Amino acid sequence: MQQRTKTPSQKNSSHDHHHSLFGAHTELIFSIISGVLLAIGYILGLTLQNPKYLSLTFYIVAYFFGGFFTAKEAWESLSKKHFEIDFLMLLAAIGAGFLGEWAEGALLLFLFSLGHALEHYAMNKARKSIAALADVAPKIAIVKRGDHTEEIPIEELYIGDIIIVKPNSTISADGIVIRGNSSVNQAPITGESVPVDKRQVSDPSTDYHDFSKIPPEHKVYSGTINGTSVLEVKVIKEADDSTLARLIKLVNESESLKSPTQQFTNRFEKIFVPCVLVLVVLLLFAFLVLNETFSDSFYRAMAVLVAASPCALAISTPSAVLSGIARAAKGGVLIKGGGPLEELGGLTALAFDKTGTLTEGKPKLTEVIPYGNTDSKELLLVAAAVEKLSDHPLAVAVVKGAQERLGSVETEGAGRLESVTGRGVKAEWKGEEVVIGNRGLFEDELRVPLPAEIETDLQKLEQEGNTVMIIRKGNEFLGLIGLMDTPKTDAKEVISKLKSIGMKQIIMITGDNQQVADAVANKIGLTDAWGGLLPEDKVEAIQKLKQREQKVAMIGDGVNDAPAMARSTVGIAMGAAGSDVALETADIALMSDQLRTLPFAIGLSRKSKIIIKQNLWVSLGVTAILIPATIFGIAGIRSAVLIHEGSTLLVVFNALRLLAFKTE
Repeated sequence: MQQRTKTPSQKNSSHDHHHSLFGAHTELIFSIISGVLLAIGYILGLTLQNPKYLSLTFYIVAYFFGGFFTAKEAWESLSKKHFEIDFLMLLAAIGAGFLGEWAEGALLLFLFSLGHALEHYAMNKARKSIAALADVAPKIAIVKRGDHTEEIPIEELYIGDIIIVKPNSTISADGIVIRGNSSVNQAPITGESVPVDKRQVSDPSTDYHDFSKIPPEHKVYSGTINGTSVLEVKVIKEADDSTLARLIKLVNESESLKSPTQQFTNRFEKIFVPCVLVLVVLLLFAFLVLNETFSDSFYRAMAVLVAASPCALAISTPSAVLSGIARAAKGGVLIKGGGPLEELGGLTALAFDKTGTLTEGKPKLTEVIPYGNTDSKELLLVAAAVEKLSDHPLAVAVVKGAQERLGSVETEGAGRLESVTGRGVKAEWKGEEVVIGNRGLFEDELRVPLPAEIETDLQKLEQEGNTVMIIRKGNEFLGLIGLMDTPKTDAKEVISKLKSIGMKQIIMITGDNQQVADAVANKIGLTDAWGGLLPEDKVEAIQKLKQREQKVAMIGDGVNDAPAMARSTVGIAMGAAGSDVALETADIALMSDQLRTLPFAIGLSRKSKIIIKQNLWVSLGVTAILIPATIFGIAGIRSAVLIHEGSTLLVVFNALRLLAFKTE
């Protein structure tokens, strides 16, 4: 077996070097010690008559604790030939010491290290919400080997193994239920709030290669939680290929994808830091031009150095992006990086695939219209008796629909089934021939004209998007049955919510004929429906939409939607827990098959964008005010330090608000 993907907690975070003396909180503890020493030094300076050297000792030790990690990071970036913010801060603190402003220097290092420690705390809090996914991953599985069972690590599970899942325990692999019925809590993977009923497959030996083709009631995901009954599950994916393992891997990758704002701040810093250094050097020689001492020029240069350190800017976007991604993951939405997170909120048009996205994806009995002396019960009985002999999806839907409406169906006596491909079936029932089929079967094959009233109803049902079957027994027409791929229960509500949050165009693009497309669109309130499209036509449709509205998302459930998803501003995959291709291609994956996570994701993205903008304004604004204020001597080092580090803490806490985001 291949080596497993590292979970977020195992990844080497760039700050693992803080996990020294006091474990993960060393940096925070150092910064608090620095603050305490600073305070003691300051109080001593106020109370005793002549304790200069005593206060100074406390300040110098405060320098050590406050500057330890700053110096470490500055050295690391310098050795890679980068000038980072840490370097500017160290220079400023050393400069303050030269000026004899030891208290200011210690205050600067204390606040900077506190800001840094809190920044890492915020980042880790957001990462932990993501890493919680990895903690969901079970470590062992109970495997059935012959007559006995044994516990093994999940890495040693192979495809085809049978695992036993006890009540209320975590399911340890992706697989199919071969024995037992239970309800499973899928929230850790799909975000669904209601447990999903699972039952065993009728034939355990069936070989399922394609995970996405398995009916949802038979398939289980690793990391989901079993209900009150024992299940036996046949493993169909190895541990490092399970939905959960791939989710964790994708979330880890998503952290490193920069958002547009992040790219902007990175470019800005690269230019800004060297400019500041040049400005500081110039200010050091101001005494040659102005009528002042070198120490005045030096003090001003150091104050500008403090004022110009863009630490709030450096953290403003990453902290918000991470918090946003973590909050989304908790709600069953996987967002791959800052780019999609920012883009999603700016969308004005959505294109939906129909089958399986807006609709249930399987036909359902919708209309029963009997004729003459026949009543609907008899019509359904005849239809079910004959269709039970066929395994065509439409036939299965007729039988299921009849059972739902009649309770139980007595289907004895039908036999000698003969199917006419693409048209319908013939069979014998109670000594008479029964024909069930579409218009083509009667008009072209059998050359039987349809009675006028059947013709009228047939046209009406077809316009409403139904697939219609005509039923005839002997020489008598019994009636019509309509079947339709019905919209999902929450589709209408979600579409109206999307309109209310400002989506101008909500379009359905489908391979189904235009009549069916229009019927579904009218039912759930779409702005438009384009039918009869092949996968390559869907790509064209997306480009057409893009010309009208700049930002377009394509929402689909997998393979045939992948090219259109790749073309859209943001590709969104539905029910991604079941489809591999969708997980890989999409920028955003709704893990469950429920549409209602879409308005949540859009709302979260908009909130993230607002917070990122607020953070940018705060950090750039503070720097823009402080630099001139220190150049002209309005603000000194102490006020520059306080305002500056205050703004850093402000942006961190502002970003953490995203973790508590709730939809309206």
